[in-house]
Amino acid sequence: MNFASQDERKAANGNYFTLPNVVFHLGLTTGELATYAYLLRCENRKNYQCRPSYKKIGEAIGKTKNAVKTYVDGLRDKGLIKTEPTTKTAKDGTVLNGNLLYTILPIENAIREYNERQIYLSEIESRRQVIRRRSPEYGGTINAG
Repeated sequence: MNFASQDERKAANGNYFTLPNVVFHLGLTTGELATYAYLLRCENRKNYQCRPSYKKIGEAIGKTKNAVKTYVDGLRDKGLIKTEPTTKTAKDGTVLNGNLLYTILPIENAIREYNERQIYLSEIESRRQVIRRRSPEYGGTINAG
């Protein structure tokens, strides 16, 4: 038997894409993760862009168009993708909305944004704890000075 290595199989058919390991540590929902993986699958490796419709993404990941819109918004908010509206022209000359143009951003941006968000949330929680300690409602005392 001839067993080809994983690298040889990848090179032979080219039907692979990489998903950065760190993506599992960015607080993505399962829907966002599936959407991100699909966008990576579709992206042009030269310009990091693709333009699948919400419907096409939804069919691929088993979700509705409305759910996909929510996932795309989450990915954009987390710094993983950038979206741009596009237009298309109908046969009668009417200009219509096209699919979004997705640009996959460098993962370092998302890591930085995630870390900044975690620091911010930690600071907020720290302030809440100070307020709780000082609040009579929680058995603390309020310093009047």
